[in-house]
Amino acid sequence: MSGRLSSLIGATLAGAVLAIGAGGSAAPGAAAPTDAVRGASAAQTLDQANGVRLRRVVADVGDALFVTGAPGESRTLYVVRQSGRVDKLRNGRKVATFLNVAGRISSGGERGLLGLAFHPDYARNGKLYVNYTDRAGNTRIVEMRRRNANRARPGGRVLMTIRQPFANHNGGHLAFGPDGYLYIGTGDGGGGGDPIGAGQRTNTLLGKILRIDVDSRSAGRPYGIPRGNPFANRPGRPEIYHYGLRNPWRFSFDRARGDLWIGDVGQNAIEEISFARRGQAGRNFGWNAFEGRSRFAGGGDIAGPRRHTPPVAQYSHADGCSVTGGYVSRGTGVRGLDGRYVFADFCSGNVWTLRAGPRPGGLRRETNRLGTRLRNVTSFGQGNDGTIYVIGNGALYRFARA
Repeated sequence: MSGRLSSLIGATLAGAVLAIGAGGSAAPGAAAPTDAVRGASAAQTLDQANGVRLRRVVADVGDALFVTGAPGESRTLYVVRQSGRVDKLRNGRKVATFLNVAGRISSGGERGLLGLAFHPDYARNGKLYVNYTDRAGNTRIVEMRRRNANRARPGGRVLMTIRQPFANHNGGHLAFGPDGYLYIGTGDGGGGGDPIGAGQRTNTLLGKILRIDVDSRSAGRPYGIPRGNPFANRPGRPEIYHYGLRNPWRFSFDRARGDLWIGDVGQNAIEEISFARRGQAGRNFGWNAFEGRSRFAGGGDIAGPRRHTPPVAQYSHADGCSVTGGYVSRGTGVRGLDGRYVFADFCSGNVWTLRAGPRPGGLRRETNRLGTRLRNVTSFGQGNDGTIYVIGNGALYRFARA
């Protein structure tokens, strides 16, 4: 698969059965592990007190790719549209077009306005950060400022421009971590099979999770390099925090533990969820030497010190075609989700949850107990109160107690 947004129509689903778990591996075509079967059975027999349902918030969100809240605000959400607009909602109703950068971007396929993150101190400093593909098709990370409560200034300070050799695999997500630094997800540059070998190269920003300090500057850069970045003081790009990714489509931090969860879109066979505990830097997630837990034919080599971190969950193209990473649910009152990471597949609409913690596991299929069958799951999001949202069927939903 070339990736996420261009697979809106006509994805071909083929492959083996679901293969999951924190330990061990499953080869394509192998039977699902027994703990997955037990997990699915448990999901079907949950009592009503642990029930989970999707409640529709907005019926039509058009080309929305992300939803998030802003620090210091209650009952508001910001919906990011691929075509370049950010809509501000209050209590489920649009109150303003908060930002419009349509004239500054290229949009369509896998390009467009792809990410938004508010500064942790947004209530005071009014700073926000966007990730978009510019008119030349290259990735730009731009710092902008709030003009007033309902409007942001469309211009801003360009922090980073990343040349994109192909039109796909742009990544696009960005989020502030529990350490206050800005994390940026980048795809491998596109094409098929990572033809430029970006995933395993540490001299490029492609195929990575980057970490920068937006509140300082260093070595002529418009941002600082945090202490602890693995290549800050040795060969490699100092912005890199993790590498070996194909096209991370949404990553998130566990609000309670600070652990990092990544949905990484696969090539032809396997979709995966990658994981790193808080403070673990320099993880190599394997692409393009591995697709999921399987060797990728014609890919790079990992040997000796270049060991990799396999996914904590994966599924084959029998269950979908493009993973959409989600969030860990904490303290939302939805008992059936508490302490679990929720994610989905863009094409099939299958939804799973996975037990969070230092050793993730206990994957459970949730698809048939949500009360709504999803399709075209473009993104999950999280409100300030921890509520988890999902964009699917062209609508915005929230997870709630049944």
